[in-house]
Amino acid sequence: MTTRTLVMVSAAIEAATGVALMAVPGFVAQVLLGAGLSDSGVAVARVAGFGLLSLGLACWPSRDAGNGHAIRALFAYNLLAALYFGYLRVGGGFVSYLLWPTCFFHALLALLLARPAYESM
Repeated sequence: MTTRTLVMVSAAIEAATGVALMAVPGFVAQVLLGAGLSDSGVAVARVAGFGLLSLGLACWPSRDAGNGHAIRALFAYNLLAALYFGYLRVGGGFVSYLLWPTCFFHALLALLLARPAYESM
């Protein structure tokens, strides 16, 4: 998989997740975490959706392989997301059936982005 394709896939997934959080934050939380959201949680989830959509749009690659800033941003996001989703499943008391797949998927993306992120420094 080329770096450009990897960045495009990661950016598209984050943008789509952002749109989902803006549109139906309670559903995303229920499916991903197995828990509902309070009114303030809905507001925070929508703002997080704005951020994920913005990340996806900012990191969408141009005709070249993608710039180093975008690659490093996606690497950092995926690494931190993998660690946090793993923590939520192991130590946070959340038991949703999608937490492990989400954790492993973000860890895989972080692993695949690690070399391009390092090389872009």
